[in-house]
Amino acid sequence: MSKRISLALVGIGKIARDQHIPSIAGGEDFELAAAVSRHGKIDGVENFEDFDAFLKARPDVQAVSLCTPPEVRFDMARKVIEAGRDVLLEKPPATTLGEAEALAAMASAAGVTLFATWHSRFALGVEPARQWLSGKTIRSISIVWKEDVRRWHPGQAWIWEAGGFGVFDPGINALSILTAIVPGAIVVNQAALSFPANRQQPIAASLSMASAAGAPISAEFDWRQEGPQTWDITVETDGGEVRLSKGGAELYIDGALASSGPDREYPGIYDRFAALVRARQSDADFQPLRLVADAFLRGSRQDVDAFHD
Repeated sequence: MSKRISLALVGIGKIARDQHIPSIAGGEDFELAAAVSRHGKIDGVENFEDFDAFLKARPDVQAVSLCTPPEVRFDMARKVIEAGRDVLLEKPPATTLGEAEALAAMASAAGVTLFATWHSRFALGVEPARQWLSGKTIRSISIVWKEDVRRWHPGQAWIWEAGGFGVFDPGINALSILTAIVPGAIVVNQAALSFPANRQQPIAASLSMASAAGAPISAEFDWRQEGPQTWDITVETDGGEVRLSKGGAELYIDGALASSGPDREYPGIYDRFAALVRARQSDADFQPLRLVADAFLRGSRQDVDAFHD
């Protein structure tokens, strides 16, 4: 077995505790050597409150996993790259497409690994769906991505502020799957964005898009869904229908369950990051971020009632 890669985790919040820490601990590629957070700590490793102090004190740490909110991620990633370390970016990789592309250029010039992660692409049904669609003519695609923000993002005020993405924080997961399974570019034609009176980011969005071949794509994102949550992508083709449910965890072909299994999204991310680090390669696909940016540019604003956590 190859030597474990020393890793620091930056931003010890809900996603770090729910997904990153157990995925690192459950794998054989990384050794968690340090944590950086103003509020959270991890037992058994060296903890830092100041990011610059961490970089100075721990030159032995080869890779850095950034799990902070996106608005502070660019400056941190830039410093990691300048220090010659490899960097993993939680989704979304940056607040703007310009920031993301700048990081990719910096990493390339510095010869370090940059991995812009899209965890939903590692859901079990996504790759089989992509393979099944290969060679078929897509006629239409429907995305329904509705969840309860109170359940999944309790007390996370940053998601409502400038750079926080609002409903596109989960919606970009659907767009990451879409751009993984559909060949060619995707174009946003229209968007309707619903903004609560007391928030800076949308709570719902309706998108009208098209594939490079002209197939219509509709997407409905909503953060007000109570009860059962909905994360479905349905693709109609000349050879039948494929549907990804539960965020890609289940794959149905013509209504019959074709594959399902335990969640391996974040373990898959760290498997991929380790392979990239050892091969001295990067993976920086920003297509989902571009679609979000285009939705804001194409979007019409609709004001809705104030939202309260």
